[in-house]
Order: sequence, then C-alpha cells, then structure tokens
Amino acid sequence: MENPSNQKIDWLSINAIRTFSIDAVQKANSGHPGLPLGAAPFAYVLFQKHLKFNPKNPDFPDRDRFVLSAGHGSALIYSLLHLYGYPLTLDDVKNFRQYGSKTPGHPESFITKGVEATTGPLGQGSANAVGMAMAERKLANMFNTPDQTVIDHHTYCLVGDGDLMEGVSAEAASLAGHLKLGKLIYLYDANDVSLDGPTSLTFTEDVGKRYESYGWQVITVKEGNTDLNAIDEALTLAKKETQKPTLIILKTTIGFGSPNKSGKSAAHGSPLGTDEVALTKKALGWEYADAFHIPAEARSNFELAGKRGAASESAWNATFESWCAKNPEKAKLWEQAFTLGLPVDFDSKLPTFKVGDDFASREAAGKVLNTIASMVPYLFGGDADLSCSTNTFIKDGGSYEGQKGSGRNIHYGVREHAMGAIANGIAYHGGLKTFTATFFCFADYMKPAIRLAAMNHLPVVFVFTHDSIGLGEDGPTHQPVEHLMSMRGIPGLTTLRPADSNETREAWKFAMTHRKGPVCLVLSRQKLKTIDRGLCGSERGLIYGAYVLSDKSGYKAILVATGSEVALALDVQAKLDAAGTPVRVVSMPSLELFLKQPSNVRENVIPASCRKVASIEAGITLGWAQITGRDGLQIGVDDFGTSAPAGKIFEKFGLTSDAITAKVQGWLK
Repeated sequence: MENPSNQKIDWLSINAIRTFSIDAVQKANSGHPGLPLGAAPFAYVLFQKHLKFNPKNPDFPDRDRFVLSAGHGSALIYSLLHLYGYPLTLDDVKNFRQYGSKTPGHPESFITKGVEATTGPLGQGSANAVGMAMAERKLANMFNTPDQTVIDHHTYCLVGDGDLMEGVSAEAASLAGHLKLGKLIYLYDANDVSLDGPTSLTFTEDVGKRYESYGWQVITVKEGNTDLNAIDEALTLAKKETQKPTLIILKTTIGFGSPNKSGKSAAHGSPLGTDEVALTKKALGWEYADAFHIPAEARSNFELAGKRGAASESAWNATFESWCAKNPEKAKLWEQAFTLGLPVDFDSKLPTFKVGDDFASREAAGKVLNTIASMVPYLFGGDADLSCSTNTFIKDGGSYEGQKGSGRNIHYGVREHAMGAIANGIAYHGGLKTFTATFFCFADYMKPAIRLAAMNHLPVVFVFTHDSIGLGEDGPTHQPVEHLMSMRGIPGLTTLRPADSNETREAWKFAMTHRKGPVCLVLSRQKLKTIDRGLCGSERGLIYGAYVLSDKSGYKAILVATGSEVALALDVQAKLDAAGTPVRVVSMPSLELFLKQPSNVRENVIPASCRKVASIEAGITLGWAQITGRDGLQIGVDDFGTSAPAGKIFEKFGLTSDAITAKVQGWLK
C-alpha cells in the first residue's frame, strides 16, 4: 500500500468488511462466512486502490468490471457494495438471504446494482469475465480514436478452488490465453479447502503451471491474508501486463480469524454460530460489540474510493462529450449499440425467399445473419469450430483478435461449455449483440449458461443447427430428440424452430428485436421447401408463436407442426383432403411463445371446439399434450435416432406423409 503508517486504517476497514459479512451470515443463520473472512484483504485492496467505479452510478460505461465467480461468498460482495456507497442499505444487508431482498443467497445482477453477473454455479463467473474482457477490447476497437479513448477498463474476477476445478473455467481460460486478453485479471482465493474437506482430496495439480501453459501471467502472493503490500504490487504488475491475462494466486486461510473453524471446511458453508462470531471478532481485535457496526474512520476511508471513482467518471464524461462532438457518427452508433437499437429500415432490408429457392434453414439463417450484420455493426458472435456447417460466419467481418479487438467472428474452438458463458459475459458487459452456434445436440454442454441467460434476461442468440434425426448419417449421438422440449422448459427462453426460409428470416428478426431475454434458433441440416405464401398464411405470424398456415373449410382436425415437419403436414393435408377429410395446418415455430398469447389469439389458431388436434415433430412427444389435449395425437420420435441417410431415418420412424396420413385416418375413425 502507499504508506505502512496507513495500515492501521486499512486493517480497521478490512476487519469491518469481515465482521459485517459474518454478521449478515449469522443473522440469516445461513450462508458462507469462510470466504469473506479470508478474501477481505485482497478485495479491499482492489476496491480501495485499483478498481475504477462510481458507486453513485453503478452503470458508468467505462467502469472496471468485478465478478465474484465464487458466488457462494456473496456476503463479501454485499458488504463491499454497502460500505463503498452503492445503493444497498443496511436493512438490505440485514435481510441477507430473505424473501424479496436485494441480497439473495448468490449474487443476482438483475436484483442488486453493482453485481455485474449472476454467479453461484461454479466456473460460470470466470467465463463471464472472459466475455466481459473480450467485449471491452471489441468496443475499444469500435469507438476509440487516435486522440481520444472512451473505452479502457479492466475485468477482475474472484475465483476459488471450486471454480478452477470446473471444466468450463478451463475452457474459458484456454481461450483467454490464446486471445492474449491483457486486461483480464483473476484473483484466486487459494485456501485449499472445499465443502467436503481439504482440496487434497481431489485437487492436487499445479494450478499456476496450468495457467502458464494457457498463456497467462501467474503471480503468487504467499500471505494473502496479511501482506497488503504484496497484494497491491501483484495488482499493479497485473495491470502492467498487456500481452497476457493474469492469475494472481493468493494463498489464504478460509475463515481467517475464527479460533475454532479457521482453515476448516466447517467455515465454508455454515454460519459460525453466535459464540464463534464473538470469538472471531475478539481474535481480529474488533472492539465493537454491536452487530453491523462500522467505525466512522472506516466509513470515511471507504468514501475516499467512491470519491476517486466519481472523479474518474467526471473526467470520462468530459472526454466522452468532446468525443461525441468530434465523432457524431460514432456517437450515433454508441447510442444504438448500448440500447440495442436497430436502423429504421431494418425490416425492409431483410431477404425474402421465393418458392423454389429451397434452402436448409441453417443456410437461410446464414443469409439473413449476414444481411443483419451489414446493418448492425455491433453484432458480434461466433461458433464452436463449426461455422462452415452452421453458416454463422459474418462475411468480410474478420476473425476476432483479442489484443486490438478487431474482427467480428469469434473462433471459440470446440469449447461449447465456455462459449455459452462467455457470450453471457459479453451481454452482461453491454454495447454488443452476441450469438453462438453449434449443433443442437451439444446444447447439453451449454445448458447452464442458457439457463443463466434466461434467468438474467440476457439478449443472447443461441443458434443451433442439425436440429433432428434429419442430421442423418452421423447417427444418434448427434441427433437431438429430447432437446426441443428441454429448451422449451427453461423459463424466459424463447425457442424458435422455423419451417422454411421466410420463417427463418422472421425468427432472426425476432431475435434481434427481443431485448428481454435469450432466443434459441433451431435450424435444419436438410433443405426445406419454401412455402408458397400466396396460398398459405404469412410467416409474420411467427411473432405469436403459432399461426394458421393452411385451412380447409369444415376441417375435422388440426395438424400442428414445427420446422421440417410443417412441409410434411401440408402434404398430409393434401392427401386427407383428397380422401374427403379436410384438416387445418398450424405452423408452431415457438410452443412457449404461443402459450403466452392471450386466450383469444390462441382460440383463433386452435379453437377449443376442435377436439382433434395432432402434433407432428421429429422429437419426443412428451409435452405436446398441452397443445393437443386429452383426445389428441402426438406424432414424433420417442427413441434415439439411428445412422442412415435422413430420408431413410424419417421413413423408419414413421415421419413420411403416407405414414402420417394413415395414422391420422386411423385416429379420426
């Protein structure tokens, strides 16, 4: 730190953070006191001396980002936010882990100002931080000019042993090292204890050497609980390194100061207990009996960092105002990017597909994506080493380069776990619209990140191709059958499986205009016929989740289909009509979006008076009864696929127009 003589107030402040945290845990009689006790010194040095933030404006665009990936230690971040002047009151902290509070058990960014990412599932936050660092570089490339800098900040992430055990963190760290993200800094709380006991039970690798092999700078602070100067120097060195991300290994003691639980797993996930809290405060030299007491000297000290941050933002505001005046076009793009706004002629410029121009929906989506990219410079995304197959490469966009931030195509490599979490980090950061792409079967690798995107209303577009048994020869390992219903079951996620190229255009349009949550685009490998919209309903009905595609007077039944099976439903309709049985065909690109519509909208598409409703989808039939009703028919694939040409597989599973026609006729008798 600046002066050893100042360390008295430093330690008073650090112990204020510690005692404030354990008081919150004790009052709730629930939580994790061990991490705040051990990590408070380096969290304090970071906030007090290095972190660029303004507690009066937590959304200051050029602030440094701090992610608590070890989210179980949430009492620490709430103590920091309150003590440093963020809009988190003492009552908020006293309501730790209680219903409706701003201090939930794990940090939630949509609830608490100053929390940059929702964490708790270990490893996710570390990958989010990689995404934030990537976003910073990309935005710097877009907006900084030779004479003025408006984007220039660091991303810090507190990680624990559990974070670094998770595979998602390894994938993310590998990519960060490859990209040379010099403004990314991990603070590793290496306390050698996990919930079940010492990490020697499971985790004995040399973490530093592993990260060095990823291309990271590694700095070790041997006394992370006591050596404030070493912590300060480590952070200073980390910021000076511009060619590599940095891992600062801080050797700490979990539950530091607790006479009976220090260094033990007992300090990890349970309150210390009233007696142990008192003993811990005594051991720390804390002279104040009242819970949540903060001495005036400590309050004043914390305020210094807030004032420094306010001054930093004030200087930035002056630069930004001057930059706007000199760069009106960039300023206009800034406003658009940070609000995810679209050009006024956005809709009219999207491609329209003619009958006979038959494409796989992945191909059509690629054409739409590139049209969008030409109009929306802040669109920025990538794939898991599959762009040649997913058709998600932005032409002439270049490959993303982590040092300068140039390029619009992120090469994630075969790292789906990290890809989803990194995309969430880009969205958390703001200023960019991002997407990912891989085969639908590998959505399983991304499920935790997709779930968190939905929970946090992040406008990420998850593109999945090769959506069914239509994948063909690669066989059941690559043929998703349960995945559609799995995605539909995530609250807040909108899943779209378009029936043809024009529905695909509408799906991408929805994804770009939907700003309150993620969208999952599910696309085919095989070609789909472009539906004649002169004879059928408009694809713009996609916005309602389902619409009447083709009607027959006096219809006896309704066939509801999605994706590639919509064309099958139309063929079945024609055959049934020829046999004297008229039916209605409904295209349902989004089951969950349809179920959210008002009852009158749903009634117009699937009237309650029609008791004969059949679903047709090349996936599991579980869940379709909510559409078809008790008397309905569900046609699908309730088994894993097989290896063969796609046409043969559809035949094998009874998904041909002849087979479905016969099944429907038998059902209607």
